[in-house]
Amino acid sequence: MERTYKVTYAADSLDSNPTIKIFDCHGEMSDWISEEIDKRISFMVQHWPYQISNEDLAMLEEQEKTLIHIEEV
Repeated sequence: MERTYKVTYAADSLDSNPTIKIFDCHGEMSDWISEEIDKRISFMVQHWPYQISNEDLAMLEEQEKTLIHIEEV
């Protein structure tokens, strides 16, 4: 039996209109989440006024992961 996943990805903790995607495959869902996290972090790094450390990158990734909610539908 295949599962369907609903992914809600907010821009920030107060986002009232988050991105919502439905996936029929866990692999596709995981790939999309990874790509979105990479895109968002890349954007932040490009616009960061200071040199960014590995610790900063890890912190940004953790923050992004808190904005994602996955549920089976």
